[in-house]
Amino acid sequence: MGCLSATKPFLIGIAGLSGSGKTALARQLAPQLNGGCEIVTLDSYYHPQGHFTLEQRAALNYDHPDSLDWVLLERHLSALHSGHAIQEPVYLFEHHTRAAYTRPVEPRGFLIVEGILTLHTPEVRRQLDLKVFVETRPEECLRRRIDRDIFERGRTRESVLAQYQSTVWPMAQEFVLPSRAFADLVVSGEEPFGQSVSAILARLASVTGGRAMTA
Repeated sequence: MGCLSATKPFLIGIAGLSGSGKTALARQLAPQLNGGCEIVTLDSYYHPQGHFTLEQRAALNYDHPDSLDWVLLERHLSALHSGHAIQEPVYLFEHHTRAAYTRPVEPRGFLIVEGILTLHTPEVRRQLDLKVFVETRPEECLRRRIDRDIFERGRTRESVLAQYQSTVWPMAQEFVLPSRAFADLVVSGEEPFGQSVSAILARLASVTGGRAMTA
């Protein structure tokens, strides 16, 4: 679990469609937060799939809530909120399973949790101090996903489109888009990130007395 720290992070959840710009927004926001910031991604909490063949792993539905280890995520968020360090799993997309090693995450002034289903479960939502949903047109999300999966994850355009049609978009309609209703703040994933970062910082200023921003 890690040693106890006096720091208890302010937890920010960022959700949105796959390709909406969640990760990029989190990376733009983190340096603007006073007291340091760690980013934890929901993708790290996919269940380990080492007991399946690579072909079987590739065919699994990674967009359904059941694909995630919510128990471990909730335990880790609770630990960080209490000032304890954690060992975040590392997920290997090319192998569709977790790595044998983990990433240490220390409690800092802020923690950003980002992923398509960040706002899906009430257990996680209760731990979040600010809930953000990134709104981006589905066609733009698909374009970005194709580019990302081809250039960063070694996939073909055909495989990306097949996965999108079979699981990504149906699960988005069933689970991701409805979670927008739980957001405290909705920002654009298509406008310059500076605008969305400014909107989040303004909301943080109202709830932290202006202590959120770096000098």
